[in-house]
Amino acid sequence: MNGFASHGLDEGAFEDKSGITVGLRTFDAFPKTKPTYTRRTTTGGYATLVLSFFCLFLSFSEFRRWFAGSETQQFSVEKGVSQTLQINLDAVVAMRCQDLHINIQDASGDRILAGDLLKKDPTSWAMWVNQKKVHHSSNTGDKRRREDMEQEDTHVAHVLGEVRKARRNYKKTPRMGRGTQGDACRVYGSLEGNKVQGDFHITARGHGYMEFGEHLSHEAFNFSHIINELSFGPLYPSLLNPLDHTIATTDTHFNKFQYYLSIVPTIYTRTFTDRIPLNRTTHSPLASANTIITNQYAVTSQSHEVPEQSIPGIFFKFDIEPILLTISESRGGFLALCVRMVNVISGVLVGGGWCYQLWGWGRENVQGGRARAKSGGEGMLHGRKEEDDEGESVA
Repeated sequence: MNGFASHGLDEGAFEDKSGITVGLRTFDAFPKTKPTYTRRTTTGGYATLVLSFFCLFLSFSEFRRWFAGSETQQFSVEKGVSQTLQINLDAVVAMRCQDLHINIQDASGDRILAGDLLKKDPTSWAMWVNQKKVHHSSNTGDKRRREDMEQEDTHVAHVLGEVRKARRNYKKTPRMGRGTQGDACRVYGSLEGNKVQGDFHITARGHGYMEFGEHLSHEAFNFSHIINELSFGPLYPSLLNPLDHTIATTDTHFNKFQYYLSIVPTIYTRTFTDRIPLNRTTHSPLASANTIITNQYAVTSQSHEVPEQSIPGIFFKFDIEPILLTISESRGGFLALCVRMVNVISGVLVGGGWCYQLWGWGRENVQGGRARAKSGGEGMLHGRKEEDDEGESVA
């Protein structure tokens, strides 16, 4: 009757088929819209480009944050047994080498003749005092730059990078020019001491300790000094310690420089796990390519003139804290990164879609209101137009 049969068509082909497929449509959480009911606009294209840019930017930021990792600092009681402590010193004193006496005495009563274990090179004081690396506390700009450098040395990535690319030895003493007499002494090297509280002394020959030899004249005293390196543990010259590249000067012969150091064992690690490899014998942490074992210290210093009955010199008093600071860098799993990126992208798309729909709804209301106001608010269905036409025809 309607021509379906003549064309070989059946009305049943246009009805929903029965079966499991029809039942599953009830649970469809993603309803579809026919292409004939959608319309692409230039405004929608611009909105898509903006949302795509935000998705790429936020995804890149999330990936960079994941790749950099996060740092955590944890204090704990130091585990394991350690009996020795390596002391690294590189200092220049404004006195001749044969006039200096260097000694270490710890709380256990042991006395180490550090002057016999450390190297002494005659040098010129002027060659060291004008170096760019030397930090002058009176220079405000230099102080800020040094604080920034010390802050960098608290990050695991920076510490591991500096340790890997730097050499672990002392630089050679610069040669003096011809005819230049050495008025200073460079004392440098590493030595082993007991891992207990101790004192490190640099005094004048014949003063401070009972020893045989000529008594040094007081006019030769000048304990102005530059500390190029003072660290505890393995030597890492590239790491900046609080006293590295510092200078202290005096105009008097009897002056006493005192430094009080509080040493904290520190581990920088990037193991991506919660466990750090330990020595089976001492149960102490082991160093590796991603783990650096060193010591940090805080220092308080003072300098004052002393009477002739006192002993002038440079005195380092160090104490070892019974705690361990572990600075670790960790990175989440790749699956967690994918989940965060999916959340970011979906959030941007959903939020952007809502904003675009609200903006379109508001624009349609504003434009529709203006059109109704322009036409007087009455359309063809009101009947007024027909009445006007009838009046004109009657007339």
